[in-house]
Amino acid sequence: MVLGAWSYACRWAPGRDVYPVQGVAVSADGGAIDWGTLAANGVDFAYIRAAKGTEGRDPAFARNWSAARSSGLRYGAVLDFSLCGRAAGQATRFLTTVPRDNAALPPVIRLDFDPGCTARPGRDAVLSELNTLVNLVESNAGKPVLLNISKAFEEEYDIASGINRTLWLDGNFFPPDYATRRWVMWTANDMRHIDGIDGPVRWGVVAP
Repeated sequence: MVLGAWSYACRWAPGRDVYPVQGVAVSADGGAIDWGTLAANGVDFAYIRAAKGTEGRDPAFARNWSAARSSGLRYGAVLDFSLCGRAAGQATRFLTTVPRDNAALPPVIRLDFDPGCTARPGRDAVLSELNTLVNLVESNAGKPVLLNISKAFEEEYDIASGINRTLWLDGNFFPPDYATRRWVMWTANDMRHIDGIDGPVRWGVVAP
């Protein structure tokens, strides 16, 4: 019974009748991806990690970016922000990794605590760095960024009240309500297994 529940959870996604636009967030951590299979099995968009804080570029980004474009999916890039690095350096790494592409979705800045980073600056310092990062990324992309904020990060820093950008929030199986503003994207299942990719993906939906 436990195995059956786990198997169901790993395959679960919100109903298309309520959330017609659904997609994935992927990185090198998930292993090889068959982009044609994803496109044929109901994935509408893919957000691809380009860089991870101070650790550098995602080694699979260039391959995934090119393949996602060729598959016909909508696609965009993600920067995982780190509290252990300055915004300018992280922006430079992201902007030198992601090609300028008018067809791409708005870029995403992912805000979560990295287990390898123990720094916890004050809220004012974090908001200052994030505003710098947002301005640098938007100036290059020509589009407003989305902020993908974890519950823990939002509870610590109240980013939604400090930076007025579209929100992407997390919450397995249940729509999130931890920010002061409504979300536009929701990570509904961060352990979903789908055909076409080796490991679990972060499965997200767009608000109707």
